[in-house]
Amino acid sequence: MNFIFLMDLLEGIKYEKDTSFALMMGAYFKSHKVYYVPQGGITLKDGKLYFKATEVVPQKDPQNPFVIREKKEIGQDDVDVVFIRTDPPFNESYLMDTWLLDRLPASIPVINKASSIRSVNEKLWATQFTSIIPRTVVTRDKNHFYEFLTEEKEIIIKPVNLYGGSSIFHIKKGDLNAKVAFETVSQNSTKEVILQKYITAAKTGDKRILLLDGEPIGAILRVHSKGDHRNNFFSGGSAHACEIISSDQKIIDILRPHLRSLGLYFVGIDIIGEYLIEINVTSPTCLQEMNRFYQKSLEDQVIEFAEGLIHKNGAQRRSQGEHP
Repeated sequence: MNFIFLMDLLEGIKYEKDTSFALMMGAYFKSHKVYYVPQGGITLKDGKLYFKATEVVPQKDPQNPFVIREKKEIGQDDVDVVFIRTDPPFNESYLMDTWLLDRLPASIPVINKASSIRSVNEKLWATQFTSIIPRTVVTRDKNHFYEFLTEEKEIIIKPVNLYGGSSIFHIKKGDLNAKVAFETVSQNSTKEVILQKYITAAKTGDKRILLLDGEPIGAILRVHSKGDHRNNFFSGGSAHACEIISSDQKIIDILRPHLRSLGLYFVGIDIIGEYLIEINVTSPTCLQEMNRFYQKSLEDQVIEFAEGLIHKNGAQRRSQGEHP
């Protein structure tokens, strides 16, 4: 089968860390052809999609993680599944790719569904689940910021559209940097920011749980480095083993039907204490860290799930001779 991975530049891939690399390796080891497609590498012509693709062989070589086999254009009739693995921010190029992928026939699964990635902001979508998130305000209004800070006394300020811990501030009432933090993240009150009550459990880390079709397949605790409050690996956090406990399962049970109905098959959720913080739907990470702690190959589960979708969704197309 032909597996398309729409993702950031191959040159930026870290073979020992990136979940995208693990998924590509998993597909290759199951005898599928693996194709890399860059952002903006999709063309719509006469109602069909064509992908500017590079066939690659992933290998565990830090100096050369990919063997480049062939560059060619692949039409949708020769595509079995598309994995969207482009990192945020969700900008105009990201948006255009999701619009184009909407033109694929329903028989070709996309992980995750393009229209749902477009609809589900990773930080804002969770705000509907008020019983399982910290108290939250989304605003660009500095008056609401000061009011929230006065009420909660200790808060987190973060942007709506970045990732990896970028521009996240931990602010206490009376901090001299409170004003400048809000001005920086809100770009002088021209962009909405997310304000959340600070959860003291963050001092011991935050838990990333990977969900496949709404079911947990692994978890890791991310703990901040000395001198930083951010637990993200991009910000210097470290990985620790952890378990999925009853309060985590409660959150998962609430999210599951929503994720399934939206075709958000492979998702990462972030939990601090008993609270859901974010839902990562664009390119969830931490799979390799989980593999190392628990001696598993979680990518195999994801690839097998994709194979199941292909067989289920593509049966009619193949029976009609539309797919080789």
